Order: sequence, then C-alpha cells, then structure tokens
Amino acid sequence: MILGQKNLIIPLLGGIQFNETLTMNIYEKYLLPRIVNFTCGLKPMMKQREKVVPLAKGRVLEIGVGSGLNLPFYAPSLVKHLWGLDPSQETWALAKDKLGTLNFDVEFIEASAEDIPLDSGSADTVLITYTICTIPNVLTALREAHRVLKSDGTLLFCEHGLAPDESVQRWQNRLNPLWKRIGGGCNLNRPIPELIEQAGFSIRSMETMYIPGWKPASFNYWGAANSI
Repeated sequence: MILGQKNLIIPLLGGIQFNETLTMNIYEKYLLPRIVNFTCGLKPMMKQREKVVPLAKGRVLEIGVGSGLNLPFYAPSLVKHLWGLDPSQETWALAKDKLGTLNFDVEFIEASAEDIPLDSGSADTVLITYTICTIPNVLTALREAHRVLKSDGTLLFCEHGLAPDESVQRWQNRLNPLWKRIGGGCNLNRPIPELIEQAGFSIRSMETMYIPGWKPASFNYWGAANSI
C-alpha cells in the first residue's frame, strides 16, 4: 500500500496519541495478509485459479505467491521447480500448511516483482493471479516477467480489472483511491490486457466474465500469453 511519507501524530482523549503510520504498518504486516488470504480464497476466485494454474509446467515462477492459494492446483507431473515470489514474508508464512502435500520443489523468494532476482530466460512458465492489481510499478514488473521467461515460454494470468460496462467503470474509478488505501494497494480499474501487451507479450487466448461477488472487483480476465 502506498501511503506517502506522512507520519501523523493525532492527539486522542486522555493524552493518548495515535501514530497513523505505525498503525498502518501494523495493519499491513499482520492483519492485511490474513484479510487477503481470506478474500482471495473465496470459492469464486478459487474456481478461477483452477482454470489456469494446472497449465503451468517446467520451471515455474509465480509472481505474488502470497499465502500459497495456488499451490493445490499445480499439476505435480508437469512442474519441475516452483519459485514463489512475494515481498511479504508474513503472508508466505500462511502457506506452510500447504507445502507438505507437494511433490515438487518450492523455493520462496522474498522480493518485489519490479526487480526479480532470477537470470533472464530462467522460467518455462510465469504465473500471475490476482496480483497485477497491487503492484505499484506494474509495467516494470510485467517487463521483468518477460525478461525471466524463456522465448518459447508462457505467461499464465488470471486477474480482476477494468469492467466493460460504463456504469461499473464509474464506480471503479470513484472508489479506487479509498479501496487502494485499505486494500493493500489493490486497484479496481487496471486494464489488464493492455498492460500485458504493453510489456511485450502477445495474448494468445483470453476469456472474461463477471464472477460472483462485488461487481467493481469481480470482472475477471484469464488466459495465456507469449513473448513477442
């Protein structure tokens, strides 16, 4: 979540002071990972994950591995190695109960998507689900995904983003500043296909629909793309 540099000390009753920056840091570090794990693990989103994750193969980089919600959907016979990249060690700690059931190697990388510590052409598959919405410098991150992907590799994606209906778009644009602040940097209105193509990918297949849920956050894009 991008809050700027302010550090407000707000006086409260009884002489107690409220440090907004400290409180938000505690929220982001300890409470937000559990909120995200719960909301992103709801049935409609898990059904979406099940459509794309089993297609991953070879050496896989998952950008925004989070609490490991995708882990049960990987096909063990196809995956040789999984790099799970995420800037939050606290969120990844929630994945530990899922790791014992896997039949392939998983390596957690604590890093941002804008600077992936892997060699160019390392991955056969890059997977990104419900993460493009939160990355601050999203084009930089997608270009990094392009760099680490082999020339014949595949980008698999499943994301929520800008809706096609003008009435929903208006609500997305109106609510986005507040939603971004309380939702860990999540944006409601990012144009997912355009961003993927601007980063140097060619989308070879894509489907879209509103999944069940709050309409401003429920228009989904999912599919596969290749390097140009």
